[in-house]
Amino acid sequence: MSFLPKEVHFSDNFEELADKIQEGGMLFVEILNDYKNSKDKLSKFKVIEHEADMITHRIYQDLHKTFITPLDREDIYSLANKMDSIVDMIDESASKMQLYRLKEPLSDHKKLALILNKSITLVNKSIYAMRNRRKNVNMILEMCIEINSLENEADNVLRQSMAQLFEQEKDAIELIKCKEILERIEETTDICEDVSNIIEGIILKYG
Repeated sequence: MSFLPKEVHFSDNFEELADKIQEGGMLFVEILNDYKNSKDKLSKFKVIEHEADMITHRIYQDLHKTFITPLDREDIYSLANKMDSIVDMIDESASKMQLYRLKEPLSDHKKLALILNKSITLVNKSIYAMRNRRKNVNMILEMCIEINSLENEADNVLRQSMAQLFEQEKDAIELIKCKEILERIEETTDICEDVSNIIEGIILKYG
């Protein structure tokens, strides 16, 4: 059974949004790894963020046009909203690095971004698996558990990084910049977990 009605192509839109999130996550890693030459990539990320917004609004519009949906409207809306928030939060992290004129990303910025990308990959796979959710129940639930584990891993990295940052960084302004960006990246893994919780709820509710 399809995730949502074929006539409004909800499954297609969610998969397109999941791909856009993955594209943004990979680009963010590239920005961190080549920070000195990241200006063009930051501009490209704005395009990705806009495209994700457009897909999300398309889902909202289709939701209003569809009289009967096999899933609760609240679940559809919440899933689209939280998925779009992943891209928004990455965009905020990347934009603040430019706005604050961050000298250089920390190794832990990169470490958190890699954890985030693992979560995003699992979100992507989960969304694609939702097209045939009854066949893929166990696989989807296992991925949700793994996303939760990655969020815990990111939380641990954040705590350790904060302790090291306050101990070693003598420039108070630079400390504040690094701290906020670390927190934003970790918060994005929280949003990935929110997405997995919504998916898990759908699976448990509808099978």
